[in-house]
Amino acid sequence: MRRLLFSASASLCLGLVPGCATLPAPGPTPAPLPSPTATGRGGAAATVDVRATAAAIDILRAGGNAVDAAVAAASVLGVTDPYSCGIGGGGFMLVYLAREGRVVTLDHRETAPQALERSRLYENGAPIPLEPLVTSGLSVGVPGSLLGWDEALRRHGSRPLATVLQPAIRVAEQGFDVDPTFFEQTRHNVERFRDFSSSAALFLGPDGQPWPVGSTFKNPGLARTYRLVAQGGPRVFYRGEIARAIVDTVTHPPVVPGAARTVRPGVLSLEDLAGYEVHVRPPVTSSYRGYTLHGMGAPSSGGLALALTFNLLEAFSPASLSRADFLHRYLEASRLAFADRNAFLGDPAFVSVPEAGLLSRDYATQRRSALDGARASTLAAAPGNPLPFQGGATAAPTSPAEPLRRAAEETVLNKETTHITTSDAAGNIVAYTCTIEGEGGNGMVVPGYGFLLNNELTDFDLPATMDAPHPNAPAPGKRPRSSMSPVLVLEDGAPVLALGSPGGSTIITTVGQTLVNHLDFGMPIHEALAAPRVSQRNSANHVSQAEPEFLSTPEAAALIARGHGFTDVGPLGATTAIRFNADGTVTAVAEPRRRGGGSAMVVTPVK
Repeated sequence: MRRLLFSASASLCLGLVPGCATLPAPGPTPAPLPSPTATGRGGAAATVDVRATAAAIDILRAGGNAVDAAVAAASVLGVTDPYSCGIGGGGFMLVYLAREGRVVTLDHRETAPQALERSRLYENGAPIPLEPLVTSGLSVGVPGSLLGWDEALRRHGSRPLATVLQPAIRVAEQGFDVDPTFFEQTRHNVERFRDFSSSAALFLGPDGQPWPVGSTFKNPGLARTYRLVAQGGPRVFYRGEIARAIVDTVTHPPVVPGAARTVRPGVLSLEDLAGYEVHVRPPVTSSYRGYTLHGMGAPSSGGLALALTFNLLEAFSPASLSRADFLHRYLEASRLAFADRNAFLGDPAFVSVPEAGLLSRDYATQRRSALDGARASTLAAAPGNPLPFQGGATAAPTSPAEPLRRAAEETVLNKETTHITTSDAAGNIVAYTCTIEGEGGNGMVVPGYGFLLNNELTDFDLPATMDAPHPNAPAPGKRPRSSMSPVLVLEDGAPVLALGSPGGSTIITTVGQTLVNHLDFGMPIHEALAAPRVSQRNSANHVSQAEPEFLSTPEAAALIARGHGFTDVGPLGATTAIRFNADGTVTAVAEPRRRGGGSAMVVTPVK
């Protein structure tokens, strides 16, 4: 998001709601010039924003480790990239502990309130339409980010949360230059923000329009929130004054008088916030052409969908096929993997996820028989049956035959969320994807505290009838299925690559194609990341989503000849990665153009 910097302009915030944006002169502390690629030693970081990357590097240079750096970057992104992530949301963090040679994951996905019975998401016997549900209190899950940061630091960090939050506090207080991406994200949300007094006061000027490019954006409300947390710990967020403000915002949305929008209140309670827990889970582990891949398990679908995709692909040699032929098989493998993802994956506290069966090589061999090596599928693939490979009885998948109101990430191309990748001199690595779901979450800023709430509960699937089964149907206390896919690749026990991306369900295909580009096609990591993308997620026809740059490639023409179709959806994802080189250096990489371009830095550059 943050390639271009502009001089500040002197403006005044005329809003009277606490936590509004203030824009006085002088301007913010200048940010370093961003670069999408950096190679060196001593640790590295890559994010979508130069200030977040710089905060991570500053922490590393001061002796912090990769976990400290990742949390510092995430908290800064809560200021500079508030439409994508922040303490009003949640995420999945994958951590490689170098001394132990071990990978752990921290699931701090949002949960449904205990009072959110499935019937609350239906009206007149039908699911509430997606658009009004997004901008409502009903879409808000219990935020997990802050407790996730604290848990990660307590278990694996070297600095306390109070220390790690200091860079974000400074950015929130001093402000940053509004760039074209921030302006456009605000513009996309103008109509929603105008309907909420707290959101309008923070993100819109006195004329009701986005703060212009070149102006200085400050967030004193979020600075205050971070200071309260630094002083009192996460307790003030989950049990104290911030908790009360969150619950009041969800149950009594701050709608301005005269707003035409009908905003449904939610049912989040203080007990929901006080009872939130971070789950430490083992990674999903698979192999591909001699590499070991570690990813997230359920309720994220990323690790299992990628593992199945690559298990299906491994039978095909990229050296013996043209690039178009191999991409054809990749797209069809992704189609099959998404059919199984949609049928079997949900919160493992509520659904028996057949992880062993989906990871089974024997299951992949059976499933591969549904992959036509010559022609594109013209229909959506049916799910397979991995249950016999679990050692259990055969059974049909629980995916209903009737139509669904698909989760938000399925029905719209969610370009938000963000991914942070960090490493340190000791060899520890973090791949961390965090989100508030859609661009701008549910549109409501918590008054006085400067952060947007998530609309994560739209990631549940709603069958046409309230009693129809589905593994990702909502339930009290349940975590909606996610596609976030932080991944770590090792070879002979040594790290090779860490990466991840935003993008809703296209996260899985973006990460998958980047891995294919690097591991199968041999592209250097910066080229693998920048290459044009295509996404097949079991569409009901032969059409895949693609970037316009992909449509002009020879591979696209060859795939069309094999029956594929494409629709231009603009940019897919915004990946960050770190490559661990054979000479002991690391190469940090961010997007050169997508979402305005990202920022990669190392502690000690190699000249």
